[in-house]
Amino acid sequence: MNKYDTKYLDNEEKELLEDIEKMDVRKLKPPMKKEQKLLRDAAKRYLQNETKMNIRIERSELEKIKRQAKREGLKYQTLIKSVLHKYVTGQLIEKS
Repeated sequence: MNKYDTKYLDNEEKELLEDIEKMDVRKLKPPMKKEQKLLRDAAKRYLQNETKMNIRIERSELEKIKRQAKREGLKYQTLIKSVLHKYVTGQLIEKS
C-alpha cells in the first residue's frame, strides 16, 4: 500500500485499496458482451463531457500547485480541475 499516499483515506478506503492490491486480476472473468457494451458506452459519455484546455501560468505558481497537489495525494491537473469546479459551482470559500 506504500505505492499511494493514504493519509487522506479512512479505514474503509484503506482496506479496499489493500484488497484491490492483493487481487490477482488474471483470475477474473471478463465481463459479458452486454456488460462490455455498457462499460464502453459509459466511458464514451464520460469522455464526451470533458474537453481539453490549455492555459499559461507562471512557472513558480505551477510549482506551488504541484507541491500542494502532492501534499493532498492528487495529480496537479486533478487539483486544478477541482478548484475550477468549486469556483464555478459557488463551492469555493474564500478565507478571510
